[in-house]
Amino acid sequence: MEPEPSEQPRPRNTTAPVPLLVASAVVLLEGLGVVVFGAAEALETHSSRAVMGVTTSLFFVIFGIALLGSGWGLTRAQTWARGPVMIGQLIALGLAWNFRTGDTTLLAVVLAVPAVIVLIGMLHPQSIAAMNDLPTDGDST
Repeated sequence: MEPEPSEQPRPRNTTAPVPLLVASAVVLLEGLGVVVFGAAEALETHSSRAVMGVTTSLFFVIFGIALLGSGWGLTRAQTWARGPVMIGQLIALGLAWNFRTGDTTLLAVVLAVPAVIVLIGMLHPQSIAAMNDLPTDGDST
């Protein structure tokens, strides 16, 4: 017996709302910046600190690629992208807090502002509804 049309699962909506698209754009920029930083670290690696330079470079390149992939996932309202992006932003906020005083205040701002923008975009009600595939005010189903 075939289920009635109303009982069939709805196709997943993969359209991201504007707040989620803004968050994903910022995450993509962050990911690109982290990959560039990792590559720059690789170029500055000297034989006296080869192991530290290589592992640091690899960490940042891999982390940047993960952010790029997660940012792409956010553009499609993919639920798997939520966790990596949230963790990345919380790490950025923690680093910003550590750099908040002295000569590193500007770095703290550069880390904190995008992280807050991403968190606001991801926690916006439209973004939560899209990520959870919930109907929004405009949906009739």
